[in-house]
Amino acid sequence: MVAAAVRCDPAVLPADVDDSKQVAPDRREAIAAELRDRDDVGVGVGIVEPAEIDDPETDMNSLTVMAQARAIASVVGAGNADSVDDGVPEAVVDAGDVSESRFGRRVADAVTDRVARDVPVDAEHGADETYPTVSAASIVAKVERDARVAAIDGEYPEYDVGSGYPSDPTTRGFLEAYVAATGEIPDCARRSWSTCEQVLAEAEQSGLDEF
Repeated sequence: MVAAAVRCDPAVLPADVDDSKQVAPDRREAIAAELRDRDDVGVGVGIVEPAEIDDPETDMNSLTVMAQARAIASVVGAGNADSVDDGVPEAVVDAGDVSESRFGRRVADAVTDRVARDVPVDAEHGADETYPTVSAASIVAKVERDARVAAIDGEYPEYDVGSGYPSDPTTRGFLEAYVAATGEIPDCARRSWSTCEQVLAEAEQSGLDEF
């Protein structure tokens, strides 16, 4: 899971910044590179690893809070974005909970735990379509995710990993082929992912059928 935070004056953002799903891949990469190169823009990324997602003690809302908080904390803690007031910033996040206020409080608490300072957090549904800085963050997160999936693909040269999304038949084909060859889920995959559970169950049933 990848989240990102962008801290800057919205006026300095490219005019075509939008929800990452609305921006072409090449343009997403160009925007992300431009943002990272600017001294007046702070960029942070929060990563939640597969093992953390597989933790039976957590849930998807908590994982989303974790990713958002790590991204925000990395920007606040770095003290970058020279043109931004050095005072406590206010963060706006895309709400990952039916309750916007609850999600905002949880992210704010998690950020405080990481940077030892209070950062107000406003959570709204569809914030990546409304606030240019959140749109920019969604672009950075998407580019980071794509780069990580490409790196994973390079670790499995005999397979085509695909996009890594559960709806991608190429990704499912990769999992099926890997399980058929090794009997295990690859380290890059979330074992609690229903797609992985299905692939393992189907492989086990196929083995029983052959027996």
